[in-house]
Amino acid sequence: MNSSQGPYFLLTAYFTTGIYTHVLFLVILCFYLLIMCSNLLLISVICMNRSLHEPMYVLLCSLFVNELYGSTALFPFLLLQILSDVHTVSASFCFLQIFCVYTYVCIEFYNLALMSYDRYVAICHPLSYSARMTCRKAVLLVLLAWLCSFLIIVLLIMMVAPLQLCGNTINEVFCLNYSIVKLACADTSANNIYGLFVTFTTVFIPLLLICYTYVRILQVCFSGSRPTRQKAVSTCTPHLASLINFSFGVCFEILQSRFDIKGVHSLVQIVLSLYFLTCPPLLSPLMYGLKMSKIRSFCKRIFSVLNCGSD
Repeated sequence: MNSSQGPYFLLTAYFTTGIYTHVLFLVILCFYLLIMCSNLLLISVICMNRSLHEPMYVLLCSLFVNELYGSTALFPFLLLQILSDVHTVSASFCFLQIFCVYTYVCIEFYNLALMSYDRYVAICHPLSYSARMTCRKAVLLVLLAWLCSFLIIVLLIMMVAPLQLCGNTINEVFCLNYSIVKLACADTSANNIYGLFVTFTTVFIPLLLICYTYVRILQVCFSGSRPTRQKAVSTCTPHLASLINFSFGVCFEILQSRFDIKGVHSLVQIVLSLYFLTCPPLLSPLMYGLKMSKIRSFCKRIFSVLNCGSD
């Protein structure tokens, strides 16, 4: 079967939940609504408050938009599959989902790298921060990150779509690029090499940049005063938590897709495969909203106005 001509793929990782089907549907729907509301709230707060029109908050806004984008690539599809008895997906939609999920991952890592650079400049070069990081520069960097991610993944899909496939069964709950590559009848060396290139440029290079910036930040913290250390910890803690949270989910999914992990229960594998599309979009708004005083105070003002209006 040619993937561009094949009518559908069969997703075999789903299992019968019986009487708990609708309970599971409601739980996942609540997760999705919570992700939507929390991210949209913080995007609105940043856009409405002129005092938040700073490089750091521009990067945060990009992060929240991307997390809405990534979770929307999964949750509506997942909700439909839970209620369905036959877990199939058309080839065209499968490639669309791959595009959305993979660009989400690329943009997230690039965004986290840009945020680490912003914190590095703010802490290590505070006097020249306003010259080095402007809102205009932050917007241009964000646009570049999104554009590069789209181009990289478009090429990835263009290499996979024409492959001659010997089957249509994917042992996942959503479409993944490597799951389709494994179905190919022909040689896939070029796909594997480009897949490694994508992983290197979108995962390992941003992580190396983040590691470098944090080494420099730690050097300043150890040699600086107590207020400098407190400021560094306050601004870097949410970013580090987001990075660890997201990297864990992505690294597990890379390992799971490339290698057969037989020692892990199938249900645990499903939960962990959904982790990078579920937990970061859910937890990031909470971490940044609670940690950053400007966002916290503006949210309090919004809720106080709403309470007064309701009274």
